[in-house]
Amino acid sequence: MTRRQSIAFMASAAAAAGSIEKYIRFDNGSRVSWGRVEGEQVIPLSNAPYLGGRPLGGKKALKSLKLLVPADPPKVLAVGLNYKSHLGTRVAPKEPEIFYKPTTCLIPAGDPIIIPPGAKNVHYEGELVIVLATGGKNLTPAQAKAAIFGATCGNDVSERDWQNGPQKDLQWWRAKGSDTFGPLGPMLIRDADYDKALLQTRLNNEVVQKQFTSDLLFDCPTIVSYISKYVTLEAGDVIYTGTPGSTKKMSAGDTVEIEIDGLGILRNPIKAG
Repeated sequence: MTRRQSIAFMASAAAAAGSIEKYIRFDNGSRVSWGRVEGEQVIPLSNAPYLGGRPLGGKKALKSLKLLVPADPPKVLAVGLNYKSHLGTRVAPKEPEIFYKPTTCLIPAGDPIIIPPGAKNVHYEGELVIVLATGGKNLTPAQAKAAIFGATCGNDVSERDWQNGPQKDLQWWRAKGSDTFGPLGPMLIRDADYDKALLQTRLNNEVVQKQFTSDLLFDCPTIVSYISKYVTLEAGDVIYTGTPGSTKKMSAGDTVEIEIDGLGILRNPIKAG
């Protein structure tokens, strides 16, 4: 199976799981396009679905398309310490712990996670990721819930020595923001019951993380509402919601998979930079 066939298979598996809305962003030759998945076919859209994209007519075979990250965000935010199982001996935060990841770290399913020069302790972090349909400032929890368009799978790749080691940086700019440290996909799913879905991370086919998203300390509307108190949110913004349990080092030659019920499987190989 080729890499493109493998990615198409993952997207097809997600598309088969129920009568929910499924969207992809894909390479359409000379341009990037959005599409709505209907079985094994894709209906091209005029724009991102969260920006009111309309069907353009015609169909494309899903298996023939090169999938891209299913979002084009103005900014990427993430939450730390959002599962009790990930806290260890640390005290649970009273409010969501937020940080930024650069948009340049995002890669789609199938693309390799590249271990940068000098990195010796790169870990996976399987996460539920939400994408906003609308933005705003000072959103109530109810408004925040309505602002969420849908969800997908994410991997908040982290270099632990750069994050917490003796030579840690002042900010997590490279520990969590290096190129390829933000796998996302394969599809953007709307109306899925993602707030109580099973999240699993597999490293070389071994399950290394397993938890329900209902165990989040701060749920998705709470996260969105909290961020909006300080940072104006925009349509298309992406938020990684936190990882459960413990994590392990990944090495060149490994393969990591993030699977969330109803959202599909995000699979990426690991390569040395």
